[in-house]
Amino acid sequence: MNWQDRLSSDPNICHGKVCVKGTRVMVSVILDNLAEGESHQAIREGYRIEEEDIQAALQYAAVLASDRIVTLSQEAA
Repeated sequence: MNWQDRLSSDPNICHGKVCVKGTRVMVSVILDNLAEGESHQAIREGYRIEEEDIQAALQYAAVLASDRIVTLSQEAA
């Protein structure tokens, strides 16, 4: 599956943030829910999206993470 087939960005929808195509469900909302421990099933039912949409959000996040370097503070030894 290609994440680009399931996600889109339109300046007129959610201020151009990346969303599941045909919805106003932002990728950031899906990722926030996953990070909080929400189940895939609960996210699918709550936002009326498909499992492939969740997978596309994760793939998109992985692409972003691989292209950016974020400096993290190191813990004291």
